[in-house]
Amino acid sequence: MRKTGLLSLIFFLWAFGTALAVAQETDISGGWQLTIQSPRGPMTIDARFVQEGTKLTVTMTGPRGGESTGEGTIQGQAVQWSIKRSTGGGERTIVYKGTVEGQTMSGTADLGEMGTVGWTATKK
Repeated sequence: MRKTGLLSLIFFLWAFGTALAVAQETDISGGWQLTIQSPRGPMTIDARFVQEGTKLTVTMTGPRGGESTGEGTIQGQAVQWSIKRSTGGGERTIVYKGTVEGQTMSGTADLGEMGTVGWTATKK
């Protein structure tokens, strides 16, 4: 009898912990305003995220209206995505990595040969 009670308790705690983890999943779906600290000064970009579980699809619109799309992931508070942009110097892949804290995010963007810059974002 004691073994059955202990197994039931362990199962209950596991199920409760799993339900709690699912309930606390970070959801960044929707519109965000990113400010990138570019080499030419702060640049504001609109981003729209579609989230399915841990998978992200992102569409980013630059200050001049150019649109780029990409994919990424979110694991807990850690977010990462990449986009490809056509520039005068050819096509570049930009990799964004950051942390989500409620209605804000922040992190770095790897611009390849051009280095790394910081960014912040606020949910619209």
